[in-house]
Amino acid sequence: MQHRTVQHKALPDFGLWEKMRRARRLASFDLELTARCNLSCRHCYINKPAGDTAARRRELSTTAFLDIADQAVSQGALWCLLTGGEPLLRDDFDELYLGLKRKGLLVSIFTNATLITPAHVELFKNHPPRDIEVSVYGVTRQTYQSITGRRGSFAAYTQGVKRLLDNNLKVRFKAVAMQSNLHEFAEIARYCRERTADYFRFDPLLNLRLDGGRKKNEAIAAERLAPEQIEVLEKSDPARFNALRHCQSGRSQAEPGQGALRLLRCGAGEGHCYISHSGMLYLCGFLRQRNCAYDLKQGSLAQACRAFIPAVKQMQTTDPVFRTHCGSCDMITLCAWCPALAELETGRLDRPVPYFCSVARQRRESFAPDTDG
Repeated sequence: MQHRTVQHKALPDFGLWEKMRRARRLASFDLELTARCNLSCRHCYINKPAGDTAARRRELSTTAFLDIADQAVSQGALWCLLTGGEPLLRDDFDELYLGLKRKGLLVSIFTNATLITPAHVELFKNHPPRDIEVSVYGVTRQTYQSITGRRGSFAAYTQGVKRLLDNNLKVRFKAVAMQSNLHEFAEIARYCRERTADYFRFDPLLNLRLDGGRKKNEAIAAERLAPEQIEVLEKSDPARFNALRHCQSGRSQAEPGQGALRLLRCGAGEGHCYISHSGMLYLCGFLRQRNCAYDLKQGSLAQACRAFIPAVKQMQTTDPVFRTHCGSCDMITLCAWCPALAELETGRLDRPVPYFCSVARQRRESFAPDTDG
């Protein structure tokens, strides 16, 4: 008998990703099943009330979502993320989920876990998701409910998470750091790490509303951490801090020089796309400007991959402000700046965001060697 050696490699090591990129095919896609949510988190950039009838009318049908999934699979997609809003608000969630699984897709779910029922647990046990990522806003009732704006939400959350973990379903945790939970963020991180073996992430930067709501944007701005607070938080997480240090020591993404400069320098649209609850295709969930949107009710996913996505990726600006700021900044790898977030903050795709600049400067200063003493 001839013996063969089997070499185990992590998925990112395979040449699959490069082959898909060259062919402009999809590796993954997000389905935003709804913009509605049963919570009313003060920092959220998208949520509409659970009973918002106008938002519900805009949502694609079960059949329409599954047709888009068919198109994505035909373009080579392997992974699908179900997100929202809160995707479990959909009455047809089970049907959608099973339909995606039957197409051979690896399905992940973003949820707040407050709507998890025994029926969901049975569904996930019988047809396991790739993972279920749960948002953690606080580890005490007072903090959690002050952020989510709903009485009883902490009890519903803890019950939902318990149901998932007690049944050995793969749960990953993420958190958003803000003024309202900063006092217990160490406990949040500990809680998350104790309950997940391989994964916990947090974001110290809050994004403004997609709908531009003034009052809600003011509430989001009030919850943002100061750059000094972000530095302290990131230094408390050595893995994150070292990753940021590595980004700073790496090659800059800036493009100094004259003439037009590319706006999109990230991985948006490279083997991945985001599809909204109303059937609009975007390169990512934040880049929703009119000329960056493709209506899948009027065209096909194949057409979008062939022509629309590459065209958006090549967007350029000749604006002198951009050229002398973000376009040539050596801190770009430490900054949250991107065209989509710039538009939410300033109304333009090619404008610097002062808050992001201050965070980047603070991060760079945190890497300087301590010369005291």
